[in-house]
Amino acid sequence: MRLLFRPILLELCHPFRLATGSRTHTNAMLTEIHFEGFVGYGEAAMPPYYGENHETAGAFLKRVASVLDKFPESLSQGLGTGSSIQIIISELDALAPGNHAAKASVDIALHDLWGKMEGRPLWQLLSIEPDKMPPTSFTLGIDEPAMLRQKMLEAADFQIIKIKLGSEDDRQIIRTIRENSDKPIYADANQGWKNREEALDLVQWLAEQNVLLIEQPFQKDDLDSAAWLTARSPLPIIADESFQRLADLDHMANCFHGVNIKLMKCTGISEGFRAAHAAKAKGLQLMVGCMTETSCGILAAALLAPLCDFADIDGCWLIRNNPFEMPVLENGKLRLSEEPGLGLKSTSVASGK
Repeated sequence: MRLLFRPILLELCHPFRLATGSRTHTNAMLTEIHFEGFVGYGEAAMPPYYGENHETAGAFLKRVASVLDKFPESLSQGLGTGSSIQIIISELDALAPGNHAAKASVDIALHDLWGKMEGRPLWQLLSIEPDKMPPTSFTLGIDEPAMLRQKMLEAADFQIIKIKLGSEDDRQIIRTIRENSDKPIYADANQGWKNREEALDLVQWLAEQNVLLIEQPFQKDDLDSAAWLTARSPLPIIADESFQRLADLDHMANCFHGVNIKLMKCTGISEGFRAAHAAKAKGLQLMVGCMTETSCGILAAALLAPLCDFADIDGCWLIRNNPFEMPVLENGKLRLSEEPGLGLKSTSVASGK
């Protein structure tokens, strides 16, 4: 069994501005696990604010082979019902703290390998119901009105627009969208709001503009303000930066209406599913999100989408150098592939250590 990986810079179609900064690319690592003639693909997408990069991911992945070599029997038996993958990822979790996206890249590759070894699509193996797939939003970064109008043209095939807020121009940004589109909106403040009363006033106005939810209004550690707004908001308040992994549910579940599960935050598909079920058990609404990612990460995240109320899995539409073929989008919804594993089709992937 071989683990191969190579770094890649995912080039954004437009400079991407959030309340916390702007970037033109995202560091990513593409992984492959080769076993008995099969290849499973994975991905680590690493925006700078989570502390991972090519160097940290490469150093961690060099240590992974020794863990994978402990499980040849599980692999040769087709990874069972997926429980073997969960055991492997638990071992990786103990290998070093952090490195969540790097761990996710191995988890995703193991799942893709499992599906290919079984000759079945992953959604079947995981008992996912494709007809429950929610529409995904298309994300617009903070920008000037002219550029927002151009970006909305690129979102023509999507039913929902997601807009980044958290600047002094929040109302003008929404007005610009409403001058050009009546599509529902997801609003993401990315920790950019500071004042509770002003935030509540803005949320009440946003509700009148057909905004459906608010993501991460305040700093991730300011759970008191999140709880205050959640108790008064006419819209669902969804935790993103405040919710990283399954263990976070216990201390923040009462502060938000829901959580945004991202594979790159929670180490992959295995924990993503466990987090989804645990959050549902606590009565929380579910959103599945993404970073700027290739089709590999997006198709992996799409497996969780039928369990969720909201989906924001558009990352591969925001980059210009996707090394895989684009997922199929039908009526604003991702279509899960009938091909084994994730159903990825490569256009330019080349492996390398």
